[in-house]
Amino acid sequence: MNGVTHLEPEPDDPSEFVEVDPTGRYGRYNEILGKGASKTVYRAFDEYQGIEVAWNQVKLYDFLQSPEDLERLYCEIHLLKTLKHKNIMKFYTSWVDTANRNINFVTELFTSGTLRQYRLKHKRVHIRAVKHWCRQILRGLLYLHSHDPPVIHRDLKCDNIFINGNQGEVKIGDLGLAAILRKSHAAHCVGTPEFMAPEVYEEAYNELVDIYSFGMCILEMVTFEYPYSECTHPAQIYKKVISGKKPDALYKVKDPEVREFVEKCLATVSLRLSARELLDDPFLRVDDYDYDLRPVDGGELDDLGPLIRQPLFDLHRSYSNISNEYSNGFGYEGDWSSHPAEIEPNGIELFEYHDDDDEETSEDVDISIKGKRKDDGGIFLRLRIADKEGPAYTFDRYLHISL
Repeated sequence: MNGVTHLEPEPDDPSEFVEVDPTGRYGRYNEILGKGASKTVYRAFDEYQGIEVAWNQVKLYDFLQSPEDLERLYCEIHLLKTLKHKNIMKFYTSWVDTANRNINFVTELFTSGTLRQYRLKHKRVHIRAVKHWCRQILRGLLYLHSHDPPVIHRDLKCDNIFINGNQGEVKIGDLGLAAILRKSHAAHCVGTPEFMAPEVYEEAYNELVDIYSFGMCILEMVTFEYPYSECTHPAQIYKKVISGKKPDALYKVKDPEVREFVEKCLATVSLRLSARELLDDPFLRVDDYDYDLRPVDGGELDDLGPLIRQPLFDLHRSYSNISNEYSNGFGYEGDWSSHPAEIEPNGIELFEYHDDDDEETSEDVDISIKGKRKDDGGIFLRLRIADKEGPAYTFDRYLHISL
């Protein structure tokens, strides 16, 4: 008895549940959100929280019949609920439906589907956005790989990365699916050939296989095509991968910095960088200080960008004990706010910098940075950029200090 209730919905009534989980908390609608070779995803509803969720159903065609194996699989999937990170898909519950020979797990629902779907829908994306997605994916991988023993995804690809497009929020998903298939198809190599590292085929690998797959994800993001799409059969992919030949898509990447970063991810395992090392790579760090510096009237300030980034970087480094609410080691998470009015809070003045004596700065642009300590111990920063032949732009930032 698995406790799953199968219901008979009213004809043509999509608001009725067709299935309810053993606890009665989650109800599944007869609406398919996505379907793959091993998994079907349905829209579902959490009655306790009043939110929509995703009901993932995986068929266990070759599943071993012993109760011990069944229990071991159930425990492994159930442990995924302990993974808590802002870049890992929320995993709510799971259960095995022995009568229908499948396993179900409920996860959070994403507004924009997979990163692959989102990228194909929005083809005009600046490299800054791609870097933002990459940082989020790597932070998720760093969290997984920091466990003891490391949690390895084993099937990372843009189809298994999900996005809330209205927030630019990216999360790694389908961790449970990799574990299920590894048990259900134990005699086979689990993963997607186009994204699998060479060492996976030898079945002697570590968490760095996810970094290799991450590199292939970047390649897919910037070229819109699966790696090794020039191959017509998995056997051809296998031969290329184990011989060290990179996919043709890599040589279609025109940006040398992007290609170099991808190549770091695809390096042989002995030279491949970890998630932590990649997060500190200059390729990803540069835009952490490249804020949205549009003036209030919506114009562009592109020509002033290089003048602004370096002072901000030095300022960030000077305040090493700034609260983690604003700094995570890779740059500020919050945005600078711009104001047309010269309104400034009261406080003790800490410093004031003008670029008047800087010979390298354009004579037509005046840049100043002012810092004040507030009564509550925080620091108020004001960056002012004045074009002598145009408007002035002011950007304010308030920082909490951890004592």
